[in-house]
Amino acid sequence: MTQPMSRLVAIILSLAALGWSLPAAAAVTMSFHSFNGSVFFGRYPHTFVVLEGTLDGTGQKVKENYGFTAKTVSTAILSGPVEHEIVVEPDKYLTSTNRHFSVTLTDAQYRQVVAEMKAWRDAPGKYYSLDNRNCIHFVGKMAQIVGLKVDFPKKMLRKPKNWLNHITALNPRLGAKQIN
Repeated sequence: MTQPMSRLVAIILSLAALGWSLPAAAAVTMSFHSFNGSVFFGRYPHTFVVLEGTLDGTGQKVKENYGFTAKTVSTAILSGPVEHEIVVEPDKYLTSTNRHFSVTLTDAQYRQVVAEMKAWRDAPGKYYSLDNRNCIHFVGKMAQIVGLKVDFPKKMLRKPKNWLNHITALNPRLGAKQIN
């Protein structure tokens, strides 16, 4: 083998060995979803986050979703704070929702999202308020954790799809499209 050919083979083998030694790229993606609601099926407009992927530091697989809602849907919601809960949507339900946009989390951001979810879940007393602390406020907090610009126009506080479209417009770097 000629010297230039030997050098080329050595470079190719070195690059191949380097590729084998690199860890697989790991990341957790957080997607922002809305559900249009259906009075006939007892599901009201809602927004929540879906987390999927692998933590970089530990290799732990992540497949979770969180939404914030009233524990019991009744007319009491209209008159003030009511008991709350974090809901986890079944996989089959996720396919009928609108995915507005997704962002990649660092491991630290993932841990911060989980800690924030637990703080909302474990808050004592009646913590769900239709106008001051609903699913939109919860998802807004998750968006703030990853550095998105967020606000809560009063006219959108009961319109999760419109609100997420608004957040999309506030954050053009997402490259996301509005959902009709």
